[in-house]
Amino acid sequence: MKKLSPTDFINISIQDRGIIVGLIVVALAVAVIIYDANIRDNSTRQDAVTADRRQDGATGGNSRYRNADDKGQHYATEAKKVTLVTFDPNTADSTTLLKLGLQPWQVRSIYRYRAAGGAYTCPEDFARLYGLTVKKYRELLPYIRISPEYRAAGDIYGRRRHTDNRQAAEDRRLAALNTDTAQGNSMQDAYPKKLKQGQTMDISLADTITLRRIPGIGPFFARKIVRHREQLGGFASAEQLLEIDGFPESALQYITVGKNSLRQININSATPEKLRAHPYISYTMAKQISDYRRIHGRINDISELRLLKTFPQHVIDKLRPYITY
Repeated sequence: MKKLSPTDFINISIQDRGIIVGLIVVALAVAVIIYDANIRDNSTRQDAVTADRRQDGATGGNSRYRNADDKGQHYATEAKKVTLVTFDPNTADSTTLLKLGLQPWQVRSIYRYRAAGGAYTCPEDFARLYGLTVKKYRELLPYIRISPEYRAAGDIYGRRRHTDNRQAAEDRRLAALNTDTAQGNSMQDAYPKKLKQGQTMDISLADTITLRRIPGIGPFFARKIVRHREQLGGFASAEQLLEIDGFPESALQYITVGKNSLRQININSATPEKLRAHPYISYTMAKQISDYRRIHGRINDISELRLLKTFPQHVIDKLRPYITY
């Protein structure tokens, strides 16, 4: 197209001039409209940001969403409300367990454990729930109520204290004595003579009466020691007693553990149910052992499991005395 010079523009007819001027006016009008729309849009956004910030200030920052450094909006998440109520882990439903602050996957683990025939006989059993922290357990402990129907029968009905002929003969001898002597021996049995400083006791085979001779150990902890020993399959060290909730550490100086054989579990042939019956093996750990055997074959040493997140070194060290291959 040929460029028009000023002289050519003068020679254009009046009608052509009007068309050109009209096009220029329309172009200017469109530009003004676009500019005004942009100004209004920016003003609206700024007003919205200002209103949100005012709302955050009035409600302590809990508005529906916030503008973080004007780089984008982020929705605020509400904290999970925890309602602490008394509960029995053997019968509590999922709604109650979730209100207590447990995670859904922990609730599913409880249901699976109960469905497999497991029962929580004491609050300490509930502490073995996978993923349960010490802080959360201490928070829930005052609200745990175990029905007597689920407690260990031995804790309620006790055991026969005299089973061998020697003890039976001793009972007959005491019965033949006069009343005063019999009463004196009865009091001595109720309050056994405590060990002196420097004396020790092997707790590998000791019964509840003998264990009460340890300073700081009464009937309650004596039953706890025997029960924990049976669940473990024997003690590998005296420090394992500290796993009993509230156990007096000062009593350890009077305790030794003999070289008695421990009840071991064959890690290559034991079923997941038998594995998780051990206090040191959770449901998840038993499943991972089963999966590892299925994928990798025979386990020659428990250290092979150290790459699994549920088997850190301190857990492997605790389990090693109770594992056979």
